[in-house]
Amino acid sequence: MSVTKLLKTHQKLNHSENMKVTSHVQRDTKEWVLNTVMIEGYDVPFKYKRKKTYKNIQGQRINLTYYAAKENVAGIDMEIMKVVRIKIA
Repeated sequence: MSVTKLLKTHQKLNHSENMKVTSHVQRDTKEWVLNTVMIEGYDVPFKYKRKKTYKNIQGQRINLTYYAAKENVAGIDMEIMKVVRIKIA
């Protein structure tokens, strides 16, 4: 599905292009590999899951489709961005 169709179908989705990755961490859970990406100029982590480990994308420029979400960590609500689609620019 194209980005334009995704954005029209899901009103809360955002799309950004050519964003520079400053940090990329992969944590293995039992079923998934949880990826956390920090983007230059943003203080909010961008998170997504994969079935397998992926190459490190730190320093790369990427295109992201994501939406804002909240995650409860130690009783504190924190804002995160849940990534729906990620591609190297």
